[in-house]
Amino acid sequence: MVQMISKTQAGIVFQINVKPETLGERGLPKYPTQRARVTRTGLGGDFNRWRHEEAHDDLAMAILLMPLETIEELKGEGWPIKPGDIGENFTTQGIPYNSFAPGKHYRIGEAVITITKPCDPCSFLYLLPNIGKDKDIVKALHNRRGWYASVETEGWVAKGDSITEVTS
Repeated sequence: MVQMISKTQAGIVFQINVKPETLGERGLPKYPTQRARVTRTGLGGDFNRWRHEEAHDDLAMAILLMPLETIEELKGEGWPIKPGDIGENFTTQGIPYNSFAPGKHYRIGEAVITITKPCDPCSFLYLLPNIGKDKDIVKALHNRRGWYASVETEGWVAKGDSITEVTS
């Protein structure tokens, strides 16, 4: 099968975010790293307790992407969040939130992923610093928490790598 790269939906990896397994903690916030190995099960060095214990390491939820533009939009609404806070593995830049959709394939660095479904906001977001339960971050993130993806081709991804839609 010949893969063609779309020039219309090009973006970059603004930030790569991981959090190692930490006893008693959830998978957010995640912390920046310069480079990560993408495997079928997710990013090397990253552990998400909910995805592991509740979703049973569902491969359709291996990666979570969130556009920087959506984070900036949320910040403009008064939410004190930054890249990595909501648990995304890749903070993207240059591809609008609504351009991602289930079934779309993207090359990110050496890896190829397929968008599987939107991520629903959950109550663990209340654990974020400066949020607390007095603010309804779950409601604010409805239909804009990020996109899950499965991994079709494993490989290395570095901060600044391009993200391009792959069509067949």
